[in-house]
Parts: sequence; structure tokens; C-alpha cells
Amino acid sequence: MVASSRYWSMWCISSASEKLGYKNCLIPLAREFVQKCIASSQGGAIQSTLLSHFHTKSATVTARIQAQAGLCLRCYVSASILKACQTIDHLFGSDKSFTYRDLLPFVLNDDGKTWVILDRDRKTQLVMMGDEPLQASTYPFFSVEVLRTFKSEAQSRLSLDNWTYLRTKQNAELKQFLAEFGFRHLSDWALLNRARAHQLERLSERDRHLVEVFHGVYRRDRRQQAGAKRCPDPSTEQLKEMLSDLQVKNVVIPAVGELMSDLKNIAVQLRQYDIWMHRVPLEIQDPDTGRDTIRPDLPHCDPDESDLEQQELLTFFHQQLDLALNAGIAQELRDRIAALERSKKYAPLASQFIPGLQLYYSQGLSLKEIAPMLGMSSWDQARRVINPGDLLSKVRALTVQQVLDRVLEQAQQKGFAQMPPEPNYLRTLAEQVEAIADQEIFQAAVEEMRAGQGRSFNSVYAQQLRLHLISFMQREPSHG
Repeated sequence: MVASSRYWSMWCISSASEKLGYKNCLIPLAREFVQKCIASSQGGAIQSTLLSHFHTKSATVTARIQAQAGLCLRCYVSASILKACQTIDHLFGSDKSFTYRDLLPFVLNDDGKTWVILDRDRKTQLVMMGDEPLQASTYPFFSVEVLRTFKSEAQSRLSLDNWTYLRTKQNAELKQFLAEFGFRHLSDWALLNRARAHQLERLSERDRHLVEVFHGVYRRDRRQQAGAKRCPDPSTEQLKEMLSDLQVKNVVIPAVGELMSDLKNIAVQLRQYDIWMHRVPLEIQDPDTGRDTIRPDLPHCDPDESDLEQQELLTFFHQQLDLALNAGIAQELRDRIAALERSKKYAPLASQFIPGLQLYYSQGLSLKEIAPMLGMSSWDQARRVINPGDLLSKVRALTVQQVLDRVLEQAQQKGFAQMPPEPNYLRTLAEQVEAIADQEIFQAAVEEMRAGQGRSFNSVYAQQLRLHLISFMQREPSHG
């Protein structure tokens, strides 16, 4: 069983990175725990095992195990929280005064340094601090709240990724922040009441007359209701007065019931206009239950919508990207060592390949500096033996090809692609896989190598490579 690096790699807010606003932090304790879970697992999925430990009420599972399992899961959901904030950003386009970076403090507030478990009722976050008694958290982590409310045992449950996306959008502080920019819960009457001239221009002449008389009556009475927060339904008296005013404009509506229906239809148009102008809530209030429900008219991943499988395919893609990167690094390291050992010219230096990469990626040394340290004659010889640029190129090729194969297979199973795939579909999919892989992994890795003196390697690729180098040196001391 191969575990995704998402279980030991946490996305955290970065004050030092003005460009992105976040960074990827490796959590060694989480990685160690995942490896132990894999070793002791009887073939079950790693996520199910971790959730079972974290949500356990069994006395045989210690608080330490519960906390470590939770830490791994907190790492996992951090990626979904980050993507949810970016999705919300894209959802509202550029016509706004905020970016995803402004949303991160509300939901990406975990740093992976604190051990947290849940009480037996799964209602309270408890902090573990050494041998001290457990204490209720005074600074609850949103990632833990996502896990606390996730019902892994439900037969019809969402995936953990989609549940995280849903909970992020429903976060109360995030929604309050968005409300400051006009993304509020608005009733039909609030929409009509606040309609402006640029919105009315999109309506028919008859509908404009209806809104004008609605404003004349409803706004007048609202001003007299100082302090009232919600816009109530128009009264029968108000509707009758509107009917009278409409007759002056040569608009004849026979009854107040029809007027009410016409006004609601106009509100639908205004709501659609708001969607394109990016001034709508993420959820609306269900008039029957009074509860907030996901908007059916926004282009987002709704678990009740038919496009859920598309979202699952996207989630599958990112899972495969993690897996393929790790598999590609491991395979290319093995292949490179084997090739050096077969070479008459470089076989004596094969054992220096892993230490050379370790010096390059862990200490930021140049090949010129590494060469004499490992008994190599020149920079050129170090380049031929270590060659980090060629390693990166081949890992990229392996990663992209494996992801493409897996995603294409999944797409065919879901019915999104034909078998065999059409040439245009295959070419487009390959371009998309390469573009996303470069954007999320390999572009940063290339830029690090080009940085020159004083560079540091913090990309996802460099972090995963270092983990593999440590593993190789532990398993094969002859290469250390």
C-alpha cells in the first residue's frame, strides 16, 4: 500500500511569502505514523484506518495514537481547505476587493505543532501537552472541526475532500467576511428593494415599471420601519397600492396574487444578475426550514448535483499526482544508481550519487563545491554523476505519464472518455496534466535550481526528494 504525502505535508499560512500567502510544511511525526499504520494494516485503506483511530471510543487506542492519526488527517484536509479558498476566489472572479489570501486566516489556522484529540462525545477539541492533563482548546483548529463533523461511517457520505470543501464554504467567520463585500443572504424582497438603475436596464419595460412602483411603496414604508433588519413580505395593503400605481403606468394586473408572483419572477432575474456580478451568498436560507442550504444556481461543487463525479475526478487527479511524484522519484533514483553501477567509467562513484544529491538539496551546495567533498575530480564529473537537472526532467516525465494513464483510465470508467480515447481528447488531457503538474510541482523545482548562489530548496519536489534520500541512505548504507 502506498500512502499519499498529503498525510504528512501540511499547508500553512506563510507571512514571509507575499506572493502565495501559504507554504507546505513537512510533518515528520505524521510521516512516521503513516508508515507504521501501513506496516500494521491488514489491507484496509490508510484514510479509513486513520479516521478509525481519530474517532475511536475504544480504550485500547491511546490518546497518543488518536492525536497522531488526527495530525495525519489534519495534513490531508489542509490541501482541500486551501483549494476551497482558491475556488471561492475564482468563483467570484476579479470584480471584488479580496483574494483567497484574505480567506486563509479564517480556515487555514493549523500549524501542525499542537497535538489535538476529541472528547468521547466528539464535541470538544482537547489539547495534549506532554504528561499534563488534557485541556479544552482555547484556539480550535478548523481542520480538526472538519474532521470532528465528518461522518466516515455513513453509507452515503461525501468523500473527505468534498466534505472539507463544503465545510470551508460554510465557515461562519469566512461567510461574515464575505458579507462585508455584499455576499449576503438576500431575500427576494431585499433584492428588489436594493435594485439599482444598472440592474433595471436589463429588465423589460413592464418589469421596470413593477420595480419602480415596488420601490415607491415598499421603500417608503421601510424608511418608516427604522431598525428593522429583515425585509418582510409586502402586505396586502402595499400590494393593492402598487396595483393602483401600475394602472397609472398602463400596466394592468388583476390581483395581488399575480403581482406577488410577477415580483418574485423579477427577483429571480435580479438574483441571476447578481451571480454574474459576483454579489451573492454561498448559501441561501431554505424558507421551509429556516436553515442555510447550498445555492443550486452557483457553479460550484454541490454534493447533490450531477457534477459531483467531475469533482471526484479532480480529487482523484491530485491524489494520483502525489502518488506518481513519489513513485517517479523512487524509480528514477533506483534506475540512476543501477545505471552508474553498470558504467565502467562511473561505477566507482555510484555510491556517491545519493550523498551528492543530499548535499545539493539539503545544504544548497553547488556541484563545484560538492565535487572535492565526494572525491570527484571536477565539476563536470559531479554533473555527470549527480546531474540533478536530468533527474528532475525524468521524474517529471514519469510523473506526467503515470498521472495521464490513471486519469484516463478513471475518466473512461466514469464515462467521461471513450475507449480508445479520441486523439483530440487525449492531446488536451495530456496538455492539462502537464500544465497542472508544472504549476503545482515542477515549475518551482526548476526555478530553485536556476536561483544560483544562496538558493534554498523548498518546493514540493525538493521536499519529497529529501525524504526519499533519507530513506535510501537508511536502507542502503553502502550508498551513504
